[in-house]
Amino acid sequence: YLLTNNHVIEDMEKITLVTSEEKEIEATVLGGDNYLDLAVLRIPKNEVLNVAEKGSSEKARVGDTIFTIGSAMGNNYLGSVTSGIISGKDRKVEVSTTNTSANDWIMQVLQTDAAINSGNSGGPLCNSNGQVIGITNMKLVTNGVEGMGFAIPIEQALLRR
Repeated sequence: YLLTNNHVIEDMEKITLVTSEEKEIEATVLGGDNYLDLAVLRIPKNEVLNVAEKGSSEKARVGDTIFTIGSAMGNNYLGSVTSGIISGKDRKVEVSTTNTSANDWIMQVLQTDAAINSGNSGGPLCNSNGQVIGITNMKLVTNGVEGMGFAIPIEQALLRR
């Protein structure tokens, strides 16, 4: 099972994942939540090479070193790694759950200065031990703002409802 962002896979009829070895794997969407911006995918068991270790965003501290993994700008930069620090915890960010500019939901997120580029959404935010402490999902894009990315804390991502 894989966690990613709902906004990454919504409205897609077919999900094809690309591994770091550039192998394509078909994934099945098991479900998604527009408000949490999370989706669960399934791939065949024989395609699983490693399982990420879960860390704790609750134990993480502002200033801790982190890194992200993603495919910035699509497959041209497959497996890009960016690093930074946790810049803030328990941030509340207003977001739109529709295709309008009206903000209708408040997300509780971790703030990081690691580069979150188009294509990184849905990837892991990891602590310095390589444990997943969040799922990257957005950045602020406006004049005068640089290096403000956000991730869904892993504890929120794994809550059972």
